[in-house]
Amino acid sequence: MPTPLERELAYYEELYSGFAQQHFAKPAVAAFRRYLVARILRQTGAGARSRVLSLGCGIGDTEILLAPHVGEIVGVDLSPKAIAQARADVGYSRIDNLHLVSGDWRQALGTLGRFDLVLGVFFFHHLGDKELANAPAELARALQPGGIVYGLEPSARRLAGVVGKLLFPRLMKRYQTEDERQLLAGPTTALFQRAGYVARTEWFDFVSTPLAGLLPGWKLGYRASRALDNALVLVPLLKAWSANFELIATRPATV
Repeated sequence: MPTPLERELAYYEELYSGFAQQHFAKPAVAAFRRYLVARILRQTGAGARSRVLSLGCGIGDTEILLAPHVGEIVGVDLSPKAIAQARADVGYSRIDNLHLVSGDWRQALGTLGRFDLVLGVFFFHHLGDKELANAPAELARALQPGGIVYGLEPSARRLAGVVGKLLFPRLMKRYQTEDERQLLAGPTTALFQRAGYVARTEWFDFVSTPLAGLLPGWKLGYRASRALDNALVLVPLLKAWSANFELIATRPATV
C-alpha cells in the first residue's frame, strides 16, 4: 500500500504532466500570483539582501516573480516534473538567483544553509499531524535569528469550501490530494508559538483565490473579488470564515 508521501508524489507527477502548466498560466491565476508576491514582500519585509527558501515550490511561478525583489531563492519540491518545468522557465526568464531542488524538504534542509525567510504557500496542510508539529523546530534550524516563516493555508472553517463542495464536488476533488486537509488558524499558529516563535495569523480572502482556481481565465473577476475580499477580511466575526489564512512566524533574534 502506498505511503502518504508516495501518494502525494504520484498526484503531483500527474498534475505537472501538463494540466498545471496550462492552468497556472491563465490570467486570473497569474494575477493572484502577482498579488501574493506583493503581499509576501509587505508582510515579511523581505528585500534585496534576503535569502529565501520556498517549500513546495511547484513549477516556480511564484518564485520567478519574487526573485527580482530578493537576494536569492531556493525552491524545493517533491515532484521531479515540477522542478524540471521550473528550471526550464527559469532559463527562459534568465533569472540567476533562483535555484531549484527536487526531493523531500526535510532531507534538503540540512544541505541548504540558513535563510531569512521560509515560504510555505499551500504547503503545511499537506503534512501529517506529527510532521506539522515537528515543522517549527525543523525550520528554526534553517532560519537566521530573526528569520520569518510565511505560510498561506486553507482554513478548516472556510465558507468557500462548503459552497465549493456543494456546487463543484468533482472539481474540488481534483484540486486536492487524498491526504491533505484544511488547517485551523489558531492551533497552527500555536505550534509555532510553543516552539519559541513570535507568531500571528491574518485572514487572506473569501472569494478571490477560490474564484481564480475555478475560473482561471477571468482576470477581471479576480480583481473585483480581491477588492471585495480586502473589505471582508476586516469584518469582525465574519473574517474567521475566510477561505485562507496567513501564518507569519518570527524566530527570536536571540536563541
